[in-house]
Amino acid sequence: MRFNAIAPGPIETKGAFTRLDPTGQFMKRTLEQIPIGRLGEIEELANLSTYLVSDYASWINGEIIAFDGGQLPYAAGMFNQLTQVTQEQWDMLEKAIRNVKGS
Repeated sequence: MRFNAIAPGPIETKGAFTRLDPTGQFMKRTLEQIPIGRLGEIEELANLSTYLVSDYASWINGEIIAFDGGQLPYAAGMFNQLTQVTQEQWDMLEKAIRNVKGS
């Protein structure tokens, strides 16, 4: 017997999003929290589910698979606001780091 679970992030469906997010504000904020920059697709969830019940995944057991475009680790990270740093700021940071003796 195998026991696996999928913990899906937001996947746009007509029924859910038209009722839960009629203005689109939720989706906009959610997309800012997903490193991959998009919502999941039903087909992707179906593909993962199919794989998990197939013989190809017979060695996977007792897992909870976060299927959220990286949202969980991003939201849990203390450095996730670094996505707001511009390329110019990154260049300045890199220059400052390289100027430190022993780097």
